[in-house]
This record gives sequence, structure tokens and C-alpha cells, in this order.
Amino acid sequence: MFAANLTTQKRLASSILKCGKRKVWIDPNEVSEISQANSRQDIRKLVKSGLIFKKPQVSHSRFRTRELAAAKRLGRHTGYGKRKGTAEARMPSSVLWMRRMRVLRNMLRKYREQGKIDRHMYHELYVKSKGNTFKNKRVLMEHIHKAKAENARIKALSDQAEAHRLRNKAARERRAQRIASKREALISGEQQ
Repeated sequence: MFAANLTTQKRLASSILKCGKRKVWIDPNEVSEISQANSRQDIRKLVKSGLIFKKPQVSHSRFRTRELAAAKRLGRHTGYGKRKGTAEARMPSSVLWMRRMRVLRNMLRKYREQGKIDRHMYHELYVKSKGNTFKNKRVLMEHIHKAKAENARIKALSDQAEAHRLRNKAARERRAQRIASKREALISGEQQ
């Protein structure tokens, strides 16, 4: 059996199938029949009969990539030897700062809308957040609870002092009235 030269057939088939010559499969058992085909029409007939067809696309598997990504999520393959950029380039501090500010500001906004803090406390805490006072949400929440408790304590003390003041004032007035009434009784007694 001689090896027939099928370059023309391969070229025509690649043109008809709209693919590269490396994607054209020619049946090795029907070489003699295929070598007779010398026109596009003949090649189309052979394609229809299945003696020539377009090979499927070679798949590019993502399996290994997915496996590596899963391992990296667990912290593997991230040692010094695997790092190319500086720490700043890999995770910019400005990005971390923006994330933190957004979290804290969203929380403050939510608390203000819910009425947990008033606008004065909101502004005070907003400015403090900008000044890097709070490391995270938990610290800010604790600060708010402490501040609210302190405000409540001060208010309770001031209310208590005010009540004390009013009580003393009422007692002074009663005493003054008693003294005035006694004085009047003395004066009226002397006149009689």
C-alpha cells in the first residue's frame, strides 16, 4: 500500500470546514477513495459520508487551577517564595483603610437612622473614626455603649441634682412662709 499525498484534499477540506488543516481528520482506511477527490464538491460529499470531519476542539482543563485556588484559600502556597510584589502592592494599605472607613461609616449611619445615637454623637464619632480611633466595628460598638451609659449616668445625676435643688427651694420657701406667718402673728399679738 502506497502513502497517497492528500495535501490538496486536506487544504480543500479545511477551507470547507472552516478550520485549520491540523483539525481535519481523514479516514486512513479510505485513502484511495479520498485521493480521487479533487474538487470541493467531492470533498463535501466525503464530509457528508463521514470520511472527512473536523476534529473537536481540545479542551483547556480548569481542574488544576481550581484545586490550587482552593488550597490558596486555606492559606497554602503563599509563603515568601511565592510572592512577587511588595506587601503594599499585594494589598494596598489605602484599600484596607477605605474598607474600614466604609464599614464604620455605614454602621454610624445605620445607628443614626435607627435612633440609637443622635446627630451630635454621630458627628463626634464620625470625626473620631476618621482620626483612626476605632480599629474595627466591635471597638466602635463598645465605645458607643460606653458613651451612651456615661451620658445616661450624667443625665441621671443632673436630674437628681435638679430634683434636690427644687426640693431645697420648696423647703426654703415653706420656711420663709412659716417665719413670715409667725412674724405676722407676733405683730398682730402685740397690737392687741
